[in-house]
Formats: sequence, structure tokens, C-alpha cells
Amino acid sequence: MKLIYSSASPFVRKVHVVLHETGQMDQTELVEVMTTPVNSANEAVAANPSGKIPSLITDDGTALYDSRVICRYLDHQSGGTLYPADDIWKMLTLEATADAILDAAVLMTYERRVRPDEMVFVPWIEAQWAKAERSIIALGNDWMDYLTGPLNIGQIGVGCALAYLDFRHADRDWRSSNPELATWFAAFGQRPSMQATQPK
Repeated sequence: MKLIYSSASPFVRKVHVVLHETGQMDQTELVEVMTTPVNSANEAVAANPSGKIPSLITDDGTALYDSRVICRYLDHQSGGTLYPADDIWKMLTLEATADAILDAAVLMTYERRVRPDEMVFVPWIEAQWAKAERSIIALGNDWMDYLTGPLNIGQIGVGCALAYLDFRHADRDWRSSNPELATWFAAFGQRPSMQATQPK
């Protein structure tokens, strides 16, 4: 397999963590690209017409894209333990909640990194943070039971989402209002897969 990636992308990190956790790293060639929303890398466009990363090229040459699709594929290939069938809809919703945090946080990042300073729209940034913050509160209120026990895709998604907030938005104090979630994340972040996939 071949993974088209950038180490700074939190959606890539989800896939990278799944590769580690499912023992498929040694079967995967990593192809790092430099890409932005306004200048997509050729390798990214060749694998995904939108130019987004990550993309996974399977052994038969099929290009899979969107982190949720890739993670589900990798889980299936390894025997399928990250998406427990007895609670699949809750698990997919938890993964979607983590991705919602990432969507908002990445848009916040792009607003300042891609736009010229005079075009940055601060109300847009704050609106994205409000989405992320509501989702974080929901994790602490409604989802802690799913963040314990055997490893699942929800835990991986939430771990990568919170790590990205620390990486790109360290000034946003999500911990003080969510102490139980903060305690969980401190432990989850010590997993070898999380340590091995820290962004450069």
C-alpha cells in the first residue's frame, strides 16, 4: 500500500495511528507531499480529484480517500476491531464528532495561514471555534463511556482532534472546562502510536 500524506494533517494522523495500531505500517509506503488548499500537490491530485489528503493506494492500485473511508478499510484488512458492530452507529457518530472538531480547527488554521492578513475574517474563526468547543463539551458530557475500554476508532479520532488543537491552537484552553476529557487525553496521548505520529 502507499499513503499520500503530510505529517501536519490531523486527518492523515488518524490514518497513521490506525496503521500503527493494526500492525500495517511495514506494509505501507509513505509518500510525503507539500500541499495547501490553494496549491494541491500533484501526487495528491492524482490520487484524489479534490487534491485533499490522505489518500491510500491499495495493492491493486485502487485509490481510497477521506480518512474515514481509509480507516474503515484498514480496520477491515486487519480483522475489524476498531468499529464494534454491536454499537456501530454510536461509534460512527463519535468518529464524526471528532472529525467535526478537526474540520473546524483546520478551517481556523487556514483562515490565518492561507489568506492575506487584511482578508482574515475573525468572526469566521470564532464561529469555527464555537463549533469545535460545543463538540468538545459534548464529548465530555455524552461520550466518555466510549472513550474507555478496548481501542476503537472513536478514541483514535478524538485523540487526534485534541492533539491538533494543542498543535495549532494552543491558545484555546479546552482543558479547564473539560477536566475528565483532559485526563483521558493525557493518558491516551502516551500510546506508542500517538507518540510515533506526532507532527513535525
